[in-house]
Amino acid sequence: MHTIVLATQKGGSGKSTLAIGLALAAIRAGHNVRLIETDPQGTVSNWKRRRPYAAPIIEPIYAAREVEQRLQSLDREGVTVAIVDTAGGESAATNSAIRYSDLCLIPTRPSIADIEATAATLRVIRAWHKPFAYVLNQTPIRAAARLAGAENALSNEAALDIADIVARPLIVMRNDHQDALSAGLAVCELAPGGKSAEEMRGLWQWTESRLGNAVAATDEPIIEEFVEIPAIIPKWAALPSFDAGSARFLRTPARV
Repeated sequence: MHTIVLATQKGGSGKSTLAIGLALAAIRAGHNVRLIETDPQGTVSNWKRRRPYAAPIIEPIYAAREVEQRLQSLDREGVTVAIVDTAGGESAATNSAIRYSDLCLIPTRPSIADIEATAATLRVIRAWHKPFAYVLNQTPIRAAARLAGAENALSNEAALDIADIVARPLIVMRNDHQDALSAGLAVCELAPGGKSAEEMRGLWQWTESRLGNAVAATDEPIIEEFVEIPAIIPKWAALPSFDAGSARFLRTPARV
């Protein structure tokens, strides 16, 4: 089983919407998916109550000590992908989810202020030596060209790893995402032929490839358009991992 954690301390980044979209894209790609909610705000649970379908199963887990135990149980039960939606801000449950993740996705809007606000989350991820990638979310439709021309380019060192630092494709801000959330659906169900559904399928394909867990391809179209990475991703995103001791609240070494 692979565990994907969506985490960032900044609220309003779209973690829950992305978690739902990725879960449904993974199901349609052939995976047995479990969606775990560690956010007491309950966005995913509220979505489930509006949902006309049984899948995916949602499991609210708010106690940090229960995260590892439940993930181990799901693995034994044959779940192939667990997607964890975390709360904004710092919490023990988020830290525990990151510790036992296989990939951390950091949703952020494509602005310097929003990206800089991810630094605290990235410190935790690096303390546990976990793979990560940004998901540039809620991107204005015409932002790609504007961001590509930003003044400050990444350093050469960061550019070597840029394909791993930023997930593809960018997720554009469209009404489909909120309309689907209100209806208890994912965008691939609300408008399967739309651009938002296409982007979410593409994001899942990128994530699955990163995990090395590809399954048989479906007939659904996958977006392949190259989007140039904006130059506002901070240089510290490509720095070597921090020592676990740099996060004072982490008392034990990461699990190997």
